[in-house]
Amino acid sequence: MTQGTARTRLGLDERRAQLIELGRVLFNARSYDEISIDDIAAAAGVSKGLLYHYFPSKRSFYVETVRTGAEQMTLLTGAAEEYPPAERLARGLDAYIDYVEANAAAYATLLRSGIGSDAEVAGIVEQTRRVLIDRIVRGMGVSEPPPKLRVALRAWIGFVEGASLEWIDHGGVSKVDLRAMLVTALQSAVGSAREVIVATASERVDTKRDRSATGVRPTPTRRKR
Repeated sequence: MTQGTARTRLGLDERRAQLIELGRVLFNARSYDEISIDDIAAAAGVSKGLLYHYFPSKRSFYVETVRTGAEQMTLLTGAAEEYPPAERLARGLDAYIDYVEANAAAYATLLRSGIGSDAEVAGIVEQTRRVLIDRIVRGMGVSEPPPKLRVALRAWIGFVEGASLEWIDHGGVSKVDLRAMLVTALQSAVGSAREVIVATASERVDTKRDRSATGVRPTPTRRKR
């Protein structure tokens, strides 16, 4: 690649990044349906033709703004990996709450509007959720979480999103208190999963003991011919 080609490529990448950042600002101020390609082109000071050179449609443009936002959130919430688990969680939640506050309209639109059900957009959101869950699992020192724990963590992610939306809409709760509520909810979710796991294990042990004491064995399942 020649030096001139490298400069041209860098210029194209920079322009695309600038347009995506502009899109994030626009979609944080107004909903997806309220913004047209004309609005985007006018705000960027470029022609629609040039905008279509980088993004074939408004949807593809929006998808890239969501992808960039998700990458930023993932980076910010994972910046405390070197801290002990409890502090790592607190710092990660602080970063999450700060991000939600700074991108309130875009966050709410993503989780509430019809565009959020777009398969590609939904995939980005789902991947972000999985990253957050996997970080918590690693912090617990668990290599392969049992299904009940994963269900509990998924439910907690839903709680985080619901609480964040309520906080965006009505406020009334400080960031510190919101974070404390999210931490407590996580502890409760994990605790409930642990109790169910322990109770299920105990029931299995008791059942085996009862069968051993009575001499009753489970009836073998007959294979269909």
